[in-house]
Amino acid sequence: MSTERIHLFGAGGHAKVVIDALRAAHGDGVEVAVFDDDPARVGTAIAGVTVEPAASLAPGERFHVAIGTNAVRSRRFAEIAQDGARPLTIVHPKGSVSPSAAVGEGAFVAAFAVLGPDSTVGTGTIVNHGAIVDHDCVAGQFCHIAPRAVLGGGVTIGDRVMVGAGAVILPGLTLACDVVVGAGAVVTKSITRAGIFVGTPAREVNRG
Repeated sequence: MSTERIHLFGAGGHAKVVIDALRAAHGDGVEVAVFDDDPARVGTAIAGVTVEPAASLAPGERFHVAIGTNAVRSRRFAEIAQDGARPLTIVHPKGSVSPSAAVGEGAFVAAFAVLGPDSTVGTGTIVNHGAIVDHDCVAGQFCHIAPRAVLGGGVTIGDRVMVGAGAVILPGLTLACDVVVGAGAVVTKSITRAGIFVGTPAREVNRG
């Protein structure tokens, strides 16, 4: 049986989650290679895979950016894809994705995450363990919806939004690009500009 080589970029903690999902979904059908820009990580092992120095890929080779930080993931994705490598979307078999949901290229859906009917998750977005993207939600590109975070029905979030662990965005609200919602926060009103929002109800952290 032939195996497909999957190139993962990033050798931090999130890469362990991605490798686990790949193996759960494909078993022996994939060979995982891990690359990192940090020389200190090169030569170390992650999930039994030796980390290699970052390198360019040939057109058509499959890749996934396994980096949790939105801005860094977005930048590396663009750099790798510009030479014709193909992004791989990864969904853990224990994730629940509605048949009517749309999942963008290079996105990641972890175990026990839920994507409801007619929801949309953009390119390179992470829906982490136990997170819920309910019906009719739209999550932009390169977002990170952290473990057990909840987007209520009809929520729209822009690109590179971080929704912290256990945070809740009430139904029908909109979040601008580059918003950060702190862990455990409850967003009760739409947010129209980038910033860091914490607490219940969520309020912007003083910019001063």
